[in-house]
Amino acid sequence: MCSLVEGEDRQAKSLGGEEEIASNTIQGSSNMEHEDHRQTALDFLTASDREFLDGDHLQASEKLWGAATHAVMAAAVQRDWPCRTHRSLKLAVDRLADEFGDSSLRGAFAAAEKFHSNFYHDEMEDFEVASDRPEVHRFVHHLLALLERNDDS
Repeated sequence: MCSLVEGEDRQAKSLGGEEEIASNTIQGSSNMEHEDHRQTALDFLTASDREFLDGDHLQASEKLWGAATHAVMAAAVQRDWPCRTHRSLKLAVDRLADEFGDSSLRGAFAAAEKFHSNFYHDEMEDFEVASDRPEVHRFVHHLLALLERNDDS
């Protein structure tokens, strides 16, 4: 279960708007275990590919974002880190990049954030989707592989 740092929920609500929506969505999954988040991340990747094929770029974008966040939540749950807000997810990615000595995690998560924004604003150009979509796929698979190797240790 994602832990809640004292004041994190209050802080997210005070930010309002998109952060509050993300916080509420993420809170709904806070009872999920590591493996549940892992599987959800993979399921969302598959669903995003299907949505892109169907031409629904908005839903596909949000599912790509969901895949990335659930991969991060899988790691956060394992480590008992907060993961109920957008900010806590970004901080978790930063900590994971340091832990694994892999700064590419930061940039790949930033690509996922673009898809989250795209869901609301439909602002990504086709060339951005073409370059960033595989980056998010790699991020999810790479992070889940790192977690799996970490489990085996």
